[in-house]
Amino acid sequence: MTSLIWQTRPGTAFRDDTALHSEWDRLNAERLDLPFQGAHAMAAALRAFGDGTERLAIGIAHGKTQAMLLLVPDGALRWRTFQPSQMPLGAWVAAKELALPGLSRSLVRGPLGLCLALSITQIDPLQAPREADAPDNRHSNYIDTAWVDIQGSFDDYWAARGKNLRQNMRKQRNKLAADGTTPLMRVLQSPDDMAGAIARYGAMESAGWKSSDGTAIHPDNAQGRFYTALFEDAARRGEARVYECLFDDRTVAMNLCLLRKGVLVVLKTTYDESVPKALSPAFLLREEELRHFFSSTEVRRVEYYGRVMDWHTKLTENNRSLHHLTTYRWPLLKALAERRRSSASSTASAATEAGSDVAHDAP
Repeated sequence: MTSLIWQTRPGTAFRDDTALHSEWDRLNAERLDLPFQGAHAMAAALRAFGDGTERLAIGIAHGKTQAMLLLVPDGALRWRTFQPSQMPLGAWVAAKELALPGLSRSLVRGPLGLCLALSITQIDPLQAPREADAPDNRHSNYIDTAWVDIQGSFDDYWAARGKNLRQNMRKQRNKLAADGTTPLMRVLQSPDDMAGAIARYGAMESAGWKSSDGTAIHPDNAQGRFYTALFEDAARRGEARVYECLFDDRTVAMNLCLLRKGVLVVLKTTYDESVPKALSPAFLLREEELRHFFSSTEVRRVEYYGRVMDWHTKLTENNRSLHHLTTYRWPLLKALAERRRSSASSTASAATEAGSDVAHDAP
């Protein structure tokens, strides 16, 4: 691997430095070039979710920036990539020829002082392939994620879906027609539309189950500020897509998406939980979105970047596994960590079995 000279700066230095943004975007473009991993998206995430402990590591070779990672402390003498829950993948970019295990190893033994372990989180194998474990590192599963390739005609794609899905969607549309309700899909792309769209999304999400656990978007909370900044900036570059399903003039479902070079990423989805269960506005919106994608050349692939759920499997058979990579300073540390994990797993299994025995013995 290319020998890197490392520099570190406070994460706050990254937020408004256009020179750093330019280097980050150049490296992002060498791999997947995903818009949510662009410099402006990362800066917005730092503003909304950073706590001041973040560090920017910059790897340089032959006078040129080859790697950049936003890192946060992860306990005593450990670090990991900056990973707010709103970002599907970890905060790093690197030249395409740099293998991630070697890059991680160089960081652990370089600019982080006495670093015992570094975790690079939520890695897409399309971004960096999962390699075999080494004596000083470990790959671990994160989630399976789904995607849809937009190829051929919508009719052929839809005919390949399950019979029950097609029948259910037909019944829902017939019921809407019988009730005199007209479903409509609206697509928003203008920067001027983004703040209002995020506010409507937040109002709908806040009325549902996410309100009770505090994860709903609101214009005045960190999530609301982040998504508004992210989508207004993306819209200025022509990359924002907000798909909105309306029953007459009432918004009943929304998807917040980013589009770049034919790849559309669905970042957030919500629906009106007061709509009767016989109808499924979220699925009606997904069907209309896909019909729209197949009728144009703008989208070649739809990426969901979330844990595969039942509704994903109705739309596609495609899935792949995202993973984490943890690199230890010495192989002995990996051995100790694996022994501790094994012991914890055995304890948890024993507790589960004991609970099962009690349950079976109970009257």
